[in-house]
Amino acid sequence: MLKNLTKDECAQCRLCCIFDKYDVWETPVITDELKGRIEAEHSELRFVSKGDSGAYIFNMEDTWDEKEELYFCPALDRQKGCILGENKPFDCKVWPYRIMRLGGALVISIASICPVMYKKPLDTLIEELESGLADRIFGEAEKHPQIVKPYEQGYPILMVREKE
Repeated sequence: MLKNLTKDECAQCRLCCIFDKYDVWETPVITDELKGRIEAEHSELRFVSKGDSGAYIFNMEDTWDEKEELYFCPALDRQKGCILGENKPFDCKVWPYRIMRLGGALVISIASICPVMYKKPLDTLIEELESGLADRIFGEAEKHPQIVKPYEQGYPILMVREKE
């Protein structure tokens, strides 16, 4: 989906699938519909409800690696990569772009830990968003507001859509 990031670059890194205890909040949000498709193909994956929102996150409890002090996404095969294929959560499909709420506005930001994308010039990132990706991200956020996370300090904001 992203033009500025290749599958090979992602496969070499996988930082988006690894969480320390401070960024486990970044665990991808999964809609009820997607949860059903994932469960049909991967009954071993477990989910935790995100309250009354009709959304879920992966149960990360069993993925804690004591030695590395990290959580690993349960959909990550450490040799092969993500096992979800087309059933990846939207958060994963657009990462390192993030959809967040800041006040009454939706903002698209970028995660600074992506070593490839964070080195790209801002105009390259904005150009990718303006080529239709931003409309898709904002559209998904409007359709599934539960995927929108609160804005986290330190995430550079690339685009803003004010509440209509």
